[in-house]
Amino acid sequence: QVQLVESGGGLVQPGGSLRLSCPASTSLFSFAAGWYRQVPGKQRELVAEITNRDSTNYADSVKGRFTISRDNAKKSLYLQMNSLKPADTAVYYCRAWSAGYNYWGQGTQVTVSS
Repeated sequence: QVQLVESGGGLVQPGGSLRLSCPASTSLFSFAAGWYRQVPGKQRELVAEITNRDSTNYADSVKGRFTISRDNAKKSLYLQMNSLKPADTAVYYCRAWSAGYNYWGQGTQVTVSS
C-alpha cells in the first residue's frame, strides 16, 4: 500500500504561482505518477503525468504554465503551477500507478481568485 498526501494548495490571485507536493510512503521509482483535478459536478481530469522514465504529458489547458516533476530519492511528486487562472480552481489529486496498482491522495484545494 502506498500512501500519498498532497500539500501546497491554497488561495492565490490570478497570475500567481503555487507548488503542490505529494510525498509518498515508499519510493515511486517504479511507478508512473500524475496530478489530476476535479471541480464539483465534473469528472476528474488529468492535469499532468510523468512516467517512470520521466517522460511527461500535459493537458492542453496547462501546457507552458505547469510543470510536473518527481524526486525518487525523496519519494515525492511535485506540480509547479505558474500564471494561474480562475479556471484552474479545483481540488488537485496526486496519483501513482503501476501494473495492478493504483493509488490516490486525498486532494488539496487550489482557489484562484482576486
